[in-house]
Amino acid sequence: MKNIRKIGYTLLFMGMALSLQFCKDLSEVNVNPNEVTLEKANANLIMSTVLTQTAKAYNELGYGDAAGVVQHTQKDAWFDGHNNYDWGPRDWGSYYDILRDNQAVYEKAVQEDLQFHMGVSLVMRAFLFAQIADLWGDAPYTQALKGNLGGVDNLLPSYDSQEAIYKGVIADLKEASGIFAQSSDAFKEVLADADVYYGGDTKKWQKFANSLLLRYLMRVSEKMDVQSDFVSVAQSGAIITSNGDNALLHYLGNTTEDAWPANNVFDASGSNFRRIRPARTLIEVLRAREDPRMAVWFAKVEIPTQFSTTIPHNSEIDGIRYFNPDSVDTGAVNTNLDYVGLPTQMSLPSGYNYNPTPGQTSNNKYVSYLNDIYREANGPLLNARLMTATEVNFLLAEAAWKGWLSDAEGYYNKAIMASLEEWGVEEASTYLVQDMVEFDGSLEQIMQQKWIASWTAAQEAWFDYRRTALPELETGQYAPRPVLPLRFIYGSNELNFNPNNAQTAIDRLEATTFSQSEKNSSWSKTWLIAGTGKPF
Repeated sequence: MKNIRKIGYTLLFMGMALSLQFCKDLSEVNVNPNEVTLEKANANLIMSTVLTQTAKAYNELGYGDAAGVVQHTQKDAWFDGHNNYDWGPRDWGSYYDILRDNQAVYEKAVQEDLQFHMGVSLVMRAFLFAQIADLWGDAPYTQALKGNLGGVDNLLPSYDSQEAIYKGVIADLKEASGIFAQSSDAFKEVLADADVYYGGDTKKWQKFANSLLLRYLMRVSEKMDVQSDFVSVAQSGAIITSNGDNALLHYLGNTTEDAWPANNVFDASGSNFRRIRPARTLIEVLRAREDPRMAVWFAKVEIPTQFSTTIPHNSEIDGIRYFNPDSVDTGAVNTNLDYVGLPTQMSLPSGYNYNPTPGQTSNNKYVSYLNDIYREANGPLLNARLMTATEVNFLLAEAAWKGWLSDAEGYYNKAIMASLEEWGVEEASTYLVQDMVEFDGSLEQIMQQKWIASWTAAQEAWFDYRRTALPELETGQYAPRPVLPLRFIYGSNELNFNPNNAQTAIDRLEATTFSQSEKNSSWSKTWLIAGTGKPF
């Protein structure tokens, strides 16, 4: 009985304690003990996350679907999204997730006067918002990242115009450049290991900020008078002009999270790698110019195909397959002995070049694969390339072609040499004097070489194509439209949960013949190209 009484008293006191606890404001007890508040957060650790996640997102698009759009690659299995732009509504949540982390870095930097972190966060905010504007058009900007700040409901933010976002991007980059121009005494708590791009080098960050300024000033040059700004930045001396200043993320390859996408190390089956094939469009341009980068990016076809009227049809001799031309559709056979690219928008890409085993296994020995370096999880050439000397020199070449600067040929040559150097190629002098490479003074040649050099950062070629219609890319037989897409469609989250603001943005799009009565279409034009007649 004594023991029972003790247990009863114990339960009574426990009940009273719980009762008092439940009377408290739930906000006092509903606290995650593992949560790190902004006040306790380390700006360097958050910044490192922002830099790695941004670079990965940029690379996955440039090596992925954007490469399909601009015909650098095609896929031979599960191909609709890559080859035929069958994207459907596409949400931007991952970009805004990174922006929220970046905003935390900025707020921490302002609170503690961390000039370096403030500059970095301004550059990354500009980079990320520019990507959103480039891909979708109008988007939440001034009301983004605020949630229920100060009791004001910002959960359904209005969309800023694409023009306003670009202006904000340019302003942020100018401010960041000014911050990084300060003497080294202005910067504190800079942890080199946390800066996975430049190891805390403020002068390289200034060059990155100014080089991005050149990118986005040129981006809006058909809609805004930016000549003076562009020339001022170009002549500042603080821009990326050599590969040692490139903004890169080196993949470590330790886990799937920090490894090159679609590698064979963490995908033992190799199917993701095998699906990616060089597009015939790029292969034939490279072959016509005997471009040495082709051997760096792609593998020679395992089994070439040739025609013969004397060798039995469909025979393989000394590693070469022979067809009797009377027994096949000769137009469907690629007889290159070195590199064979996959044509764009095919109905059955896995069966190209009379592959006898079409299907999802992606075992087509009669079409080239990518180079074996892309099977690896990391390597000296496996980098996310956010901004390079190659791109900057092409921007300067275009500006000179416009008459803003002088020596378009010099910048054009420097751009190509930087690209060859970046990919470990030494034949620059002989390549530059080829008939099809030697500068002829045309914008077409500048943009075509820039398109080639955008390998693994193909979204830049896509964005250039929209404003210049160069290079002149033609779609394949089974393309959903006879022209390339221009944007991503606003995603389901926005259409379902922020419909009024999304609809306002959709109404501002310019429908084209290819929009097919659907304004929120990949073939509708945003402010950037509306009314320009480009690219169609």
